[in-house]
Amino acid sequence: MSTASPTAVPTPVVVPLNKAAVWLFTAAFLALAVYYFVGVDQGATSVFGSNMGIHEFVHDARHLLGFPCH
Repeated sequence: MSTASPTAVPTPVVVPLNKAAVWLFTAAFLALAVYYFVGVDQGATSVFGSNMGIHEFVHDARHLLGFPCH
């Protein structure tokens, strides 16, 4: 004799469109900022002048991701 156990039906999380747009914009902005600092910023073409601090900080990540810098 078996007894039926209740099964839970998953319900999706509904996110309002305006909140989803804010999350999407923020994620895209952060992704582009990371891409710039890791892949594009190289001292001579830097937005922050000829300071090589950011370049040296992410130098190994540049090579790991395949960006040339020498």
